[in-house]
Amino acid sequence: MKNIPVIMIIFGGSGDLAHRKLYPSLFNLYEQGLIHDNFAVIGTARRPWSHEYLREQVSDAIHETHDQVDENEVKAFASHFYYQSHDVTNVEHYVTLKKLAQELDDRYSAQGNRLFYMAMAPRFFGTIATHINDQHLTGSGFNRIVVEKPFGHDLASAEQLNKEITASFDENDIFRIDHYLGKEMIQNIMPMRFTNPLIKNIWSGEYIKNIQITLAERLGVEARGGYYDTSGALRDMVQNHIFQIITLLAMPEPKDLSSDSVHQAKQELLKSLIIPTPEEVKKNFVRGQYLGSDTTFAYKKEPNVDPDSTTETYVAGKTKFTSGPIAGVPIYFRTGKEFKEKKTRIDIVLKHINNPYGQAHSNNITIEVDPESKIYITINGKKIDEPGIRREDLTYVFSKEEMTKVPDGYERLLHDVFVNDSTNFTHWSELKRYWEFIDAVEDAWQKENEAGNPEIAQYLPYRMGPKEADNIFESPTEHWIYE
Repeated sequence: MKNIPVIMIIFGGSGDLAHRKLYPSLFNLYEQGLIHDNFAVIGTARRPWSHEYLREQVSDAIHETHDQVDENEVKAFASHFYYQSHDVTNVEHYVTLKKLAQELDDRYSAQGNRLFYMAMAPRFFGTIATHINDQHLTGSGFNRIVVEKPFGHDLASAEQLNKEITASFDENDIFRIDHYLGKEMIQNIMPMRFTNPLIKNIWSGEYIKNIQITLAERLGVEARGGYYDTSGALRDMVQNHIFQIITLLAMPEPKDLSSDSVHQAKQELLKSLIIPTPEEVKKNFVRGQYLGSDTTFAYKKEPNVDPDSTTETYVAGKTKFTSGPIAGVPIYFRTGKEFKEKKTRIDIVLKHINNPYGQAHSNNITIEVDPESKIYITINGKKIDEPGIRREDLTYVFSKEEMTKVPDGYERLLHDVFVNDSTNFTHWSELKRYWEFIDAVEDAWQKENEAGNPEIAQYLPYRMGPKEADNIFESPTEHWIYE
């Protein structure tokens, strides 16, 4: 598909996300010809910018992310950008925005196609969606909306937001974006599972002991203390990134690779997600906060953080499903701030088998998502110069040349929005189930807080989180593979 006609409106066009991710990604898609002659982008925000100033910002964003560019191409691309100073709470501004969109539609022969991107603070999502509807901003062609995370703060707010958005857009035209689903190794989970007999034939509770997911961040909350203290690790990372990964690992094989079939398989799985009771939360979940050091603040002393905060900067927990290929297999996860290093990693731990060598270890399949992209299988082999068994890794890794071809997650997902492929986006029924799980944990924690006895582990910065997370495993022989 080439030269897709469309008018794209970015709410938050002066923001950091637009500058760092959206503008460079759109330029790459322009160079590939996906969008070219018949598109225009309207950036909106409260700042009093001009068309020319926005174009300068777009050009700067491209130069900051590309080593070499054709300056004529950059100039031609930037000429498609227009700016509209816009207060999202002011109805009259939507009238002006609608007029500009129609003028550009006529100028660029965009065929009435509209793409709306919410790159603003989540508290404005509902307001924007409502006014897109009541001021009739949608066009006569296709109308699609991209919504950044977080989609709601809990199930009730997510349901309200969904109601406001579906007043203007059909479910199939709502793209709830999670950039993790655009990452190369996340997109490799399904091919790895379904095309390799070696792996496909052992993807069951008969052979898999447990699965472990780690999303480790090196940094603390830094300047985001005000936002983070109202969110926490569970809402910020588990409700979206981690549950997306869990679903891909546990879902049954779809009948084909169409978006409908993939989402049908996910929804079939999620019906069997076990929602934890308060007793199970106490047993199977750990929340923690990082302490300070000689050079860093403790979480409770970070700027804009309540000194009595019970918000977690670390969470570890367990999920299970009652159906699907790995029904009954525990899936452990952990995520948090100020780990020893930044890393996203999945470990599939296979069960031990009886063997004549005795000391052989279990085999593990490891998927590293960040900062490296690789898959390796840990196997046993013979030691060369002495009796015994040694461990070796069989590695699937990209060359440097291949890595240069891997697109950024936003580029890949924006491409999918333009071509109307929702495979790597979250449907409402999936998101609703994620929130039901998260709300159950949050409610249990809130009751602990109200009773005055919250169990919040304190952990030293730049290590692997609180030791209490070692206690969530079902048997004493299990442990975190990544230490």
